[in-house]
Amino acid sequence: METAIKQPDYTKSQAVLGEHIIAFAMGLVIGFLVIFIFYRLTMLAVGAGVAFGLINVFLSAHRASKSRLLKLRVQFFDLLEAMSVAMRAGSPILRSLQSAREDLILIYPADSDIITELDIIIGKFNNAVPLSEAFSDFARRSGLEDIASFASIYRAIEGKSNRADEIVRDTQQIIADKMEIEMEIETMMTAAKSEVNIMLFMPLVILGVIGYAGAGFMDVIYTTGAGRIVSTGGLIVFIISFALARKFSNVKL
Repeated sequence: METAIKQPDYTKSQAVLGEHIIAFAMGLVIGFLVIFIFYRLTMLAVGAGVAFGLINVFLSAHRASKSRLLKLRVQFFDLLEAMSVAMRAGSPILRSLQSAREDLILIYPADSDIITELDIIIGKFNNAVPLSEAFSDFARRSGLEDIASFASIYRAIEGKSNRADEIVRDTQQIIADKMEIEMEIETMMTAAKSEVNIMLFMPLVILGVIGYAGAGFMDVIYTTGAGRIVSTGGLIVFIISFALARKFSNVKL
């Protein structure tokens, strides 16, 4: 069973061609508009749009991978909860995993990551692979700290302690507390992120409106060497502001 199931690497992007195309198109449009507003040079704007489109493909893939890991973390929490219930009822660890799978299949699709991982772990055990090794491999492929901590603890007590049910329950509670704190922080940050996005793009809107409705007020910016220098300086400030705003508004939890 182990060899029949593909073992996903969650540290790598799973984006398909269509998602790459959409990300490239969005980056192309944004890059084109920004450079055109600052310089009003079509070919330069097209080149910048293509460059940012390619960059956005990688950024989008990273965001998709991060989103998948966040979902997997929630699914792992549900797995521990289902395992804890089964173990408190006296089921051994393997039976608890099988019982948890039966519960989770009612919540998640059969091709969801946590169901796939359960099939891999149970399949490895049936092929004489210790559960601690299966959990450790899951932790390595996911890169999630919570799974790595659980795998490390389980490896230390495997075959040496009958307190596995308490460890599963304690691990679940720790993850629950962390997730609650993170949700509170994310809620507080949502309004700040919206304000940051507005402040970032308002200068572009103002430049665009003045450039087209200012009756030549901005022509000096686009037709003289000094104007080009000013535009370049403004673009540099905008890029630095964008990078810093993104860095400070994305708190690593």
